[in-house]
Amino acid sequence: MSETSARLLSLLSLLQARRDWPGALLAERLEVSSRTVRRDVDRLRDLGYPVRAIKGPDGGYRLDAGAELPPLLFDDDQAIAVAVALQTATTTVAGIEEGALRALATVRQVMPARLRQRVDALQVTTIDRYPNRRRTTVDSNQLIAIGMAVRAQEILRFDYQSPGAPEGEWLPPRKVEPHHLVTWGGRWYLIGWDLDRADWRTFRVDRITPKTPTGPRFTPRELPAADVAEYIARQFKTKDQYPCRGEAVLQLPADEVAPWSGQDTMVEEVTPTSCRVTMTAWSWVGLASRFAMFECDLELVGPPELIDAAHHIAARFQETSR
Repeated sequence: MSETSARLLSLLSLLQARRDWPGALLAERLEVSSRTVRRDVDRLRDLGYPVRAIKGPDGGYRLDAGAELPPLLFDDDQAIAVAVALQTATTTVAGIEEGALRALATVRQVMPARLRQRVDALQVTTIDRYPNRRRTTVDSNQLIAIGMAVRAQEILRFDYQSPGAPEGEWLPPRKVEPHHLVTWGGRWYLIGWDLDRADWRTFRVDRITPKTPTGPRFTPRELPAADVAEYIARQFKTKDQYPCRGEAVLQLPADEVAPWSGQDTMVEEVTPTSCRVTMTAWSWVGLASRFAMFECDLELVGPPELIDAAHHIAARFQETSR
């Protein structure tokens, strides 16, 4: 690899690692002059990377989102994670099968041999922990449209296939303030304030057909419950089967966590790349272990017993590794 190409990859890796980079700091990290950094930034722009110059006393650069997806740079762990995620992407979201397979083939093709062998050894077969429970899939475009309305706090209009409604009967579009997009028992649900009925409602996402455009923005209301998990439990008249219940925020998209959630697990989208997960178990140590099975950064929200159990597990493993 030429010196310039290697330096461009290093520059791209640095720009992906943090939001803003002072020009002088980039030059110091790359061991080149500020003028060389400017030329390398222009080369990245020619390749399709939207690198923006930042005004200020020191000046600097930022890698922004662009109109098209440029080539991506992954480290070894990221490449393996992407490959595994693509193999399991179609478990609960329909309409992305072909795209996932093409993306997997593209990622595999550009991998070095050492990573390609590891990916080929990780042929994932998803097995439902509850084979007697019927799972439903949702259309990816519908899921994205609903999720965008939730994040933008915009009124959502949609047709809804109400169970038990006479076939062929026309029902006017629902107008709802969408508040939370969650999974429960293997299904996706939208929690929202129904404007026509002036009440909270829970809608199955696989029965929703969003209409465009969305409505005006709204001020979020408070749920009639302590949290989303409690509200969902009330709606389905369920009680925790296990005495210990806790929650954590996982740095993974909700649709990647949902396929691995059980009957007693609720997954709520927080951002496009993170989600809040509520689970139960027989013991606090067992509950902490369930959260630990997700290989990602996470924040244990509570209760304190869950956090104490996590520290206990960490101490036990540290002791056994000596």
